[in-house]
Amino acid sequence: MAASREKKLEAFGRLLDIMDDLRTKCPWDMKQTIETLRMLTIEETYELSDAIMDKNMKDISEEIGDLMLHMVFYARIGEETDDFDVASVLHGICDKLVKRHPHIYGDVKVENEADVKKNWEQIKLSEGKKSVLSGVPNSLPSLVKAYRMQEKTAQVGFGWQNKEDVWAKVEEEIGEFLSVAITGNVDHIEDEFGDIMFSLVNYARYVGINPDGALERCNRKFKSRFEYIEANSTKPLSEMTLDEMDRLWEEAKGNKG
Repeated sequence: MAASREKKLEAFGRLLDIMDDLRTKCPWDMKQTIETLRMLTIEETYELSDAIMDKNMKDISEEIGDLMLHMVFYARIGEETDDFDVASVLHGICDKLVKRHPHIYGDVKVENEADVKKNWEQIKLSEGKKSVLSGVPNSLPSLVKAYRMQEKTAQVGFGWQNKEDVWAKVEEEIGEFLSVAITGNVDHIEDEFGDIMFSLVNYARYVGINPDGALERCNRKFKSRFEYIEANSTKPLSEMTLDEMDRLWEEAKGNKG
């Protein structure tokens, strides 16, 4: 059963109190800065991602807690430097959500999710954003960045009309890649390979697939099957033939590994 609103506020208040204690009494916590926390926050975010991929709700809950601690930690440091505090941070996001959901808090009418996304991007531009792509972090992993850039530009009408056109672009890029692959020009080959990947990401979006999630599922499947080979081989892998390894690979597939 979900906790009452009162209990939720009580739990958040408890976290704030503990953060105050840690910041004034714990030698490690007292030394931390926004910069020292950055990599730890990135690590926690990936741990949450792993838990989500595993569909482990217990771990998801734990990792959400870890990330919430980090957010409170940053807010506490901001309070100490008189730049912001948890109240201003929370009011800031609340104000942003109200402004960017005029179909809920105003008189704007929307028909579907696409309308909501389109309005969101238009409102961001009206707030002074110089580009639809300005909200895509440079440090995002390349696969995720490609997906987000395509998603954002599509919201303002920059995209193909149907998935058949998108697939035709994939085939076009593959053809261009094959034509340069025989030249030995590494820069051109890399450029064309990147174009293939970018167009495949776009196609995945058109057919409702998250390409990063799909690739991670493939990674995990590959890892599981190769570890099966390692666990069931009767001699060192370096002494096995490819056919011998492939037989174990097929066994792993049969075991749904």
